[in-house]
Amino acid sequence: QVQLVESGGGLVQAGGSLRLSCAASTIFFRINAMEWYRQAPGKERELVAQITGGSSTNYADSVKGRFIISRDNANRTVYLQMNSLKPEDTAMYYCAARGLVRFPGAPTRDYWGQGTQVTVSS
Repeated sequence: QVQLVESGGGLVQAGGSLRLSCAASTIFFRINAMEWYRQAPGKERELVAQITGGSSTNYADSVKGRFIISRDNANRTVYLQMNSLKPEDTAMYYCAARGLVRFPGAPTRDYWGQGTQVTVSS
């Protein structure tokens, strides 16, 4: 089993910054992508940022130019640097591991973290 543990959320004023971290509990063989999602109360979960196994990145239009996704393979950690935060960025943020294969021949699975709350005050 692979566990994803998010950290770094909190309360910040509009215009401020936060860096979220998502650490995988074990090594793994291959992964298609690591993703950050968010879900605000009463809204659907939305994809915020993605970094693929080949290190390509994709962002939701609402965060382009403000958020940066990156990863540290040695520490099995993916980060989401969030700058110029807005009240509308307030949400629970989740990381996801897509198409993860723990070892050669193992099945491909998706894993989710428990989430970390980000609150941006105006």
